[in-house]
Amino acid sequence: MATAAAVALAAGMTSPASAKPAQQVQAAGSSLTVKHHVTLITGDRVDLDAKGRVVGLRRAKGRENIPVQVRKAHGHTLVVPADAARLVASGKLDQRLLDITELNKAAIRKAQKNGLKVIVGYSGAAAAARTDVRDAGTLRRSLKALNADAVQTPVKDTAELWNAVTNGDRAASGIAHVWLDGVRKAALDKSVPQIGAPVAWAAGYTGKGVKVAVLDTGVDATHPDLKAQVIASKNFSTAADATDHFGHGTHVASIVAGTGAKSGGKYKGVAPDAQILNGKVLDDSGSGEDSGILAGMEWAAEQGASVVNLSLGGQDTPEIDPLEAEVNKLSSEKGILFAIAAGNAGPQSIGSPGSADAALTVGAVDKKDKLADFSSTGPRVGDGAIKPDVTAPGVDITAAAAKGSVIDQEVGEKPEGYLTISGTSMATPHVAGAAAILKQEHPDWGYAELKGALTGSAKGGKYTPFQQGSGRIAVDKAITQSVIADPVSVSFGVQQWPHTDDKPVTKQLTYRNLGDKDVTLKLSSTATDPKGHAAPAGFFKLAATSVTVPAHGKAAVGFTVDTRLGGTLDGAYSSYVTATGDGQTVRTAAAVQREVESYDVALKFIGRDGKPAPYYNAGLTGVAGLANGQQLNRYDKSGTVKVRAPKGTYILNAAVFGDPQDASKGIDSIAQPKLTVAKKQTITIDARKAKPVNITVPASDAKSVFASPEWDVTVGDGQYGFGWFLDTYKNFHTAHLGPQLPAGTLTQQWDGHWTKGATEQYDVTSGGPVRQLATGYTKHYKASELATVKARLGASVSGKKGSVSALGWLPGASGASAVSIPQKLPGTRTLHLAAKGGVKWELEFEQDGGLDQDGFPIGEAGYALGAQAYTAGKSYTKTFNTAVFGPHLNADFGVYRDGNQIYGMLPLFADGAKHAGSSLFTSVNTTLYRNGDKVGSNHDPLFGEPFKVPSADAAYKLTTSVKRASNVAAVSSRIDATWTFRSKKPSSGFAKLPVSALHFGATTGLDSRVDAGKQVTFPVTVEGAAAGGNLKSLSVYVSYDGKTFKKATVHGGKITVKNPAKNKGISFRAKITDKKGNTSAITIYNAYLGK
Repeated sequence: MATAAAVALAAGMTSPASAKPAQQVQAAGSSLTVKHHVTLITGDRVDLDAKGRVVGLRRAKGRENIPVQVRKAHGHTLVVPADAARLVASGKLDQRLLDITELNKAAIRKAQKNGLKVIVGYSGAAAAARTDVRDAGTLRRSLKALNADAVQTPVKDTAELWNAVTNGDRAASGIAHVWLDGVRKAALDKSVPQIGAPVAWAAGYTGKGVKVAVLDTGVDATHPDLKAQVIASKNFSTAADATDHFGHGTHVASIVAGTGAKSGGKYKGVAPDAQILNGKVLDDSGSGEDSGILAGMEWAAEQGASVVNLSLGGQDTPEIDPLEAEVNKLSSEKGILFAIAAGNAGPQSIGSPGSADAALTVGAVDKKDKLADFSSTGPRVGDGAIKPDVTAPGVDITAAAAKGSVIDQEVGEKPEGYLTISGTSMATPHVAGAAAILKQEHPDWGYAELKGALTGSAKGGKYTPFQQGSGRIAVDKAITQSVIADPVSVSFGVQQWPHTDDKPVTKQLTYRNLGDKDVTLKLSSTATDPKGHAAPAGFFKLAATSVTVPAHGKAAVGFTVDTRLGGTLDGAYSSYVTATGDGQTVRTAAAVQREVESYDVALKFIGRDGKPAPYYNAGLTGVAGLANGQQLNRYDKSGTVKVRAPKGTYILNAAVFGDPQDASKGIDSIAQPKLTVAKKQTITIDARKAKPVNITVPASDAKSVFASPEWDVTVGDGQYGFGWFLDTYKNFHTAHLGPQLPAGTLTQQWDGHWTKGATEQYDVTSGGPVRQLATGYTKHYKASELATVKARLGASVSGKKGSVSALGWLPGASGASAVSIPQKLPGTRTLHLAAKGGVKWELEFEQDGGLDQDGFPIGEAGYALGAQAYTAGKSYTKTFNTAVFGPHLNADFGVYRDGNQIYGMLPLFADGAKHAGSSLFTSVNTTLYRNGDKVGSNHDPLFGEPFKVPSADAAYKLTTSVKRASNVAAVSSRIDATWTFRSKKPSSGFAKLPVSALHFGATTGLDSRVDAGKQVTFPVTVEGAAAGGNLKSLSVYVSYDGKTFKKATVHGGKITVKNPAKNKGISFRAKITDKKGNTSAITIYNAYLGK
């Protein structure tokens, strides 16, 4: 089980960490900002704020000494424990399992809400490994064709799964791959004639008897166009049934094989006599897990599908993911043709599994064969291969509607029973239907023949192979096709720079004649350079201008690329070879990547013993020039890593470990913030050159609990961050490589946290702008450099624990760190804070609510004191979490109008010291009225959920009522508020609305109790629109039963009341009117208690 230990990062920072049990280490933002939790496959849990930034890392039991590195680059944040780095670099562990940006996507969070879902691939039988994996989680699906298991593991047991698939920092015996069970999404009358389907029908080919699996959101089999088409259904999604409640799958299925019955044949599908296998692999929101899609693919094969339509996809990576592997395997072994959507993300965005070699990948064109703006184009990620393979109509396609489905309600039926939508999702079933027609004509054809005929017979457009493949499919031509190219496209791969010494490369264009007579083909070619212009003469060259292909035989022609002829223009070159003869045309696309200026770079790792280091990690992050966007992470057991790096500027971030599972064995963090690659070079990362970091505080008995060194470099508009989370700086060494950087582009920060006894701690930070990183660092803090803060910690109910943390912000720093040690409440804690170097400290309090089901602490109430400077040698007192809790308004909080949206962003339970914060609640109801009519209600306690309103001026009333449970708070158990104001769409687009609040400045003990029955006087302060000279009237009411309120006298900004009886509460109500007539009414029940 995971422990309560926690480490948190500064919002927007990229440092790693470890911490001891019963403590929490955190950073910027605070626990108040935590909105999501993401569990790594290692069992460590990462906390994220509402913007997806890392604000916490809670360590799994037994992993407290494992160093963690966090890298922020190119829009992604990776949290990489040292024992996982090697597996990622070797390709055995899916990097997405450590990619916080990916794991925090809404669809992934939804899919993983009940535990981590992964797909584990095995090497051979791997009986022992299979048993260990299944013991560590619940087997969801056995994927036999892939030799893999889809398993789900509860969050509290995730570390057990990690132990099952690993052996130290290596994969366990029998484990081939560990993938995230990712989520794919649906890839959203004249189109059928456009591809020539009526000609095929006239020839008797309608797909009769051919099984086409539509793996999608399900199919509405009650639709008149599909009643007789669906012959089998099975649900592989997380939805309740195989029916289409989203509306995508029905539309797709009817494009494939709809009869057009409801429209009198007007909206007939491409292959109206084909049979549909309905495999529901996407849920009722249009998303589905990889494992469900894989299971659907295997089911389709078992059901005898000849064609599978996958109008879905996700982001591709250079590695082969499980869906790509399954497409290739089932195509090869079963002869199934997979028609797969290219995606809808535009240029250079081919999605997976459309990126699979065997897939017939489909882009979209409109009715005039113009490429759709959204249609994903190539080249393929990693190797520059040609994708898509073909295009088909995918713009404004009318097909069957699933009545009452999500899309049906969003788009509307026109005509009745049909929807008109666009996407490569719509293009793909045109191709699947065309394949069914060909399969009927040629029952003996497998995927290669079907793919070859459809690509070879495609109608060419004015686009490159990377945009359209061979062109728009033409089934009327395909049914007469007897000659195909095999393979359907030719990739010459990457030709290394420099190109002056390139050798011509020849590949064979192979033609297969599936007919009964010889066919002579005339050959010609065209070629295009990376800018879309004609390539130099001779860049691509055919060895012959004609070739005769014997009946039922093959013939090959040499096709040569000579990349010496490209001059100075590097990149992707493409070509079409057109073969014509016997009334047929075969189009074959070809491509080569003329490598941009690149060099071999070797990274040589030396350990402290002078020998090649066995444990290390290495990362080159490209930040400028041709290198921009590159991320090169490699591992080699020899201790030397070799990479091919495009010319440009990189950041080298490297480390040598004594033991990646034990930070105490030594870490050497060695970095070169600016590495220029303009020649072949070897860089030696020698741990012997790193020097120790030694930071101490003026208390010999203080114990280090958290250390966070971090650095950031700015290049142009990009900021890149790297760092460590450690228990201590002991045995941590650092070194700088390379030149100094320009002033203002590099910062380095050294955070440290120590505890002394049960209620005292030291929090220090130093650093700032530097020209180069420190090679070793020493800082011995003196008492005269520290400020002392006595933190008084209240309890809103008895029997609680809580903590206060201090985050130190240096000028210009992008991050901060803190340590929070739970203690009994109420109580006090002494914080010794570094006070030199311009540091400002943000103090944050949290009241704990026990542990969640996974063993992690629940923060049930929290308050923050904004960053401020403290003077060295001085003492301060700060109080948190005491009454009166209530709404608080200042420059940062209020009710706002943004265009035609109104929303609140204010703390309803700010504490008595006006610290903003939040609290768990049992119920909330917020309602907005406009001119007396209800606009809407929600369950948002004014945390930013908007109401949509018309532009015109109107009178508004905003109400909210929030209740807290008795085990969270005995005071301010309920707060009601009502505000009235006028508003219209602001001319500037944004406006703060005129609402007010009243702060009750009663003095209570840390338990929010006062002497029973005593008469007291305390101030009340108007906040917001009515503050200062804007107040028209203020009335305050008091109640001792929460029902009957009596008016109190306000005199000189103060009220006098009699304290409540022992264990009883006092409630307050305030009515405020500003000089413009805006009103506010706030009621706080049980504001404090008597004792």
